[in-house]
Amino acid sequence: MTDIPYKNWVSMSDKALAGNIGNFVKHHRMEQNKTQENVATAAGISRSTLSLLERGKSVTVPTLIQVLRVLDQLQVMDAFHIEKQISPIMLAKMEQDKRQRAREKKQSDQPDNDW
Repeated sequence: MTDIPYKNWVSMSDKALAGNIGNFVKHHRMEQNKTQENVATAAGISRSTLSLLERGKSVTVPTLIQVLRVLDQLQVMDAFHIEKQISPIMLAKMEQDKRQRAREKKQSDQPDNDW
């Protein structure tokens, strides 16, 4: 077993998910010894909006991003990175289209054979 607890995000309600996000924000704010007023001012939001976020209430995505930026926690955005993948069929087609051998170019000063 690992020391990291497994959370079943799919089975959680929207309210519970928002609560987890709020706990994340509050935890990192407290770890950095910043007040709600300091973070809110730096993020360009009101203290009451930050308080709503920390309590798991509804806030906008831009507000969340501003707070994450102030707390230097934008690495959570890595979860939204889309990696371009090639399907196995396309990979097989690309392999099939690869050159199998090299051939020398004809030189123009040689006469063509007229068989």
